Amino acid sequence: MTQDMNSFTTFGGLGIAPAMLDILDRLKFVTPTPIQYKAIPVAVEGKDVLGIAQTGTGKTLAFGVPIIQRLLQQPHGRALILVPTRELALQVDETLRKLGQPFNVRSVILIGGMNMTMQIQALRKASTRVLIATPGRLLDHIEQKTVNLSDMKTVVLDEADRMLDMGFAPQVRRIAKFLPHERQTLFFSATMPDEILSIASEYMKLPIRIEIARQGTAAEKVSQELFIVTQDQKRTLLAKLLDEYRGSVLIFARTKANVKKITRALNDLRHSAAEIHANRSLGQRRQALEGFKTGRYRILVATDIAARGIDVKGIELVVNYDLPDDVDNYVHRIGRTGRAGHTGHAITFAAPDQGGQVRDIERLTRESLKVSTHAAIPPQAFTGHGSAPKRHGYNSSRPRQQNRWRNSRSKQQGQGQGGSGSHQGGKPFWKR
Repeated sequence: MTQDMNSFTTFGGLGIAPAMLDILDRLKFVTPTPIQYKAIPVAVEGKDVLGIAQTGTGKTLAFGVPIIQRLLQQPHGRALILVPTRELALQVDETLRKLGQPFNVRSVILIGGMNMTMQIQALRKASTRVLIATPGRLLDHIEQKTVNLSDMKTVVLDEADRMLDMGFAPQVRRIAKFLPHERQTLFFSATMPDEILSIASEYMKLPIRIEIARQGTAAEKVSQELFIVTQDQKRTLLAKLLDEYRGSVLIFARTKANVKKITRALNDLRHSAAEIHANRSLGQRRQALEGFKTGRYRILVATDIAARGIDVKGIELVVNYDLPDDVDNYVHRIGRTGRAGHTGHAITFAAPDQGGQVRDIERLTRESLKVSTHAAIPPQAFTGHGSAPKRHGYNSSRPRQQNRWRNSRSKQQGQGQGGSGSHQGGKPFWKR
């Protein structure tokens, strides 16, 4: 598709009906993002789409607008949106309600933790034409024969890489057996490994691939910083950083137990913090997320359950307190800041023996993580002595690597490019 930059400034010319354009204008959606600009015209024509774009670039609207418009043209059809987490289901529903309610096109959320009877009642309403579901709860309804998927005209897999990995793939395959053969299928994600692409081909017909940025690319306006720090130094460093950053902060930890410990420690330090993880009820998770959105809580601590389900404006800082188990989740985590064209910052803590995991992140993003020279770390950290976090390298027995980082830092500062806050650290780990 040839990009007309004049058309790019508005949603006009993308095949969107005038009534829908009025709704977008009323909602103050003025300029389409690149994924919206390229995906909407293809999707409104009914073609299958495989969309790859960074997090925070408006993928929900990219499939939401075509869904509503096509449902208005197909009075007896419905649409299904499959998502991996409850939080993402709530987020997608928020956008779809804004688009659909003016046309009396309503959605129902089918997720665990919500009353099954109320979901069944909503499914029976003629105005409920969009199903937003996690695979497990949708299969519950299928088994109880409370939902019929034979009239699904459009099926969306949001965060498709997660939906097709080994965790969800068996459930998605079971659901696919109940879907009509003739349908439109839309896959959207920020990361799409080759093995997932091969699986995707089983569900799609001649899909149009729209890749706004190379898969795994981090959001453009998110600066990234790496602290090499031992486990027992993390809390001290985190406390210092939270004293410096005054805006809203999202912290990711690997385990539920660690999320609890961090949240408890932050509250003991008089920070307003809430937690989200799988052991929290849906009500508790919603309360924590709403409190974070409204400013009641300045800090939200979460497992990767929130890496793909939080759309909060103005998050100043994302902290990877622990590295993710799945390298793809790094991109999704840091994409919680710097959304919708805003700037953001992401800080990652890595232990001296986690160089391999850092290299995996750099291979995925094709960026060298900047090793911090942050003022939050005491000066003795530069020499690697004392209990302060280190900056020099992952293995103190390899002085050549340490010297390379030092030389790189000195060279950049000598050129006036490194500043006092960070440096490039020479070549990416995966090229060293």
